[in-house]
Amino acid sequence: MRWENLTEESEHGRAADAALFGADAVTTRTFDTPEFRGITFHEVRARSVLNRVPGASRMPFEWTVNPYRGCTHACVYCFARKTHSYLDLDTGVGFDTQIVVKVNAPDVLRRQLGSRRWQGDHVAMGTNVDCYQRAEGRYRLMPGIISALTEHANPFSILTKGTLILRDLELLVRASEVTDVGISVSVGFLDTGLWRTVEPGTPAPERRLDVVRTLGEHGIGCGVLMAPVIPFLSDDPAQLRATVRAIAAAGATSVTPLALHLRPGAREWFMAWLAQHHPHLVRRYERLYAEGAYAPKWYQRRITRQVHELAQEYGIGPARAGLARRIRPAGPAEAPAGPEPVQLSLL
Repeated sequence: MRWENLTEESEHGRAADAALFGADAVTTRTFDTPEFRGITFHEVRARSVLNRVPGASRMPFEWTVNPYRGCTHACVYCFARKTHSYLDLDTGVGFDTQIVVKVNAPDVLRRQLGSRRWQGDHVAMGTNVDCYQRAEGRYRLMPGIISALTEHANPFSILTKGTLILRDLELLVRASEVTDVGISVSVGFLDTGLWRTVEPGTPAPERRLDVVRTLGEHGIGCGVLMAPVIPFLSDDPAQLRATVRAIAAAGATSVTPLALHLRPGAREWFMAWLAQHHPHLVRRYERLYAEGAYAPKWYQRRITRQVHELAQEYGIGPARAGLARRIRPAGPAEAPAGPEPVQLSLL
């Protein structure tokens, strides 16, 4: 593996000169338990965990923290698959089963946040791979990361498909008392059959909506990133309506739809999955994505319009791209403010 290529910029798809750690800092482990059988963990001691997003990126934030690389969620469409190729790991099964763990991430983050050079900018998490994937249950990196951000009153946001975030509910409530916190859960559709094949390592969509509901009950408003909307498989008007209705019933503060995009690395893996499970759609996908990684603008606009109209019908507003919902404690003499319809947008 080319560990020397694991750089800050390579986390977002571009190589750089200074490696975040060297090969001598890597320990490889396997665990003979049902939930981790077949998965290899590469434990590393990172030199830095605050990653600056390249200026050309379409992401609406400048800094991220990614305690893991690779993801046991095994979503066949995951755009981060390409980053595994920088380590000479394949972007298919290797991405799902070879997980890099930055075991010292909380300590390194605490040090970096305390630097005089750090300006307290917003930090986004879950933007590359899910920080609440299955591995987090063993390594427990997020409590230390959230605590470090809270100690420095540093604003942050989390995007996740993982129900494990509820383990850290008390920490999130505490953080929201001192800084701006944005939480978003990704739920693209409700179809159980589709979920089992396209997102095989994730909690069921209904369980993710339970996370939205529970966070709201504890005073932490939560938006939903309705992503991906998968052409010809989850974009039927009746499917969109059912999904938005369930999102609204869970008490989401906002809903933001994103149509499936297929970057190199993810594209090949997804198309192989499509050929196996829905071969009749292969030609339609080749035409729809003939111009690149993103669905045509007309398709994106259609999905966005439909979802936003449904959201308005069910009483939730569309999110403003690039902003995280602000959570502020109510003062002693004022009533709690209603949730703003704002959510982190991944792309």
